[in-house]
Amino acid sequence: MTLGQRLIELREEKGIFQKELAAIMNVSVSTISNYENDVHDPDLEILRKLADFFQVSTDYLLLRTDCRYDLSSLNQRISKDYTVSEFINTTLELPQKDISTVVEYVDLLTMRKQLQNTNLSGE
Repeated sequence: MTLGQRLIELREEKGIFQKELAAIMNVSVSTISNYENDVHDPDLEILRKLADFFQVSTDYLLLRTDCRYDLSSLNQRISKDYTVSEFINTTLELPQKDISTVVEYVDLLTMRKQLQNTNLSGE
């Protein structure tokens, strides 16, 4: 995948045309086309605007990660003591055995939720 392909994917998910994205970014349609065809890369200002518009990180746009979440998601409070980012950092500081236990617990909760959803849908 390339940056251009990722932009196409995000734009199509939003259901907008190049013309609409160009207007939002205050650039020409040919500029958006050039980004999507990997002829040119966006400058830093446009890259930031694209990330904000699509609510993804610049690292996601630059293919440095497949994690789509932007900084506002990482700063979201998940309890009175932790933001998402703080929880991740705290978890990563644990011994590997404890990290494995956290992952197993999350897997268990995910399976329980899937089972509940299956039961609610009557399957």
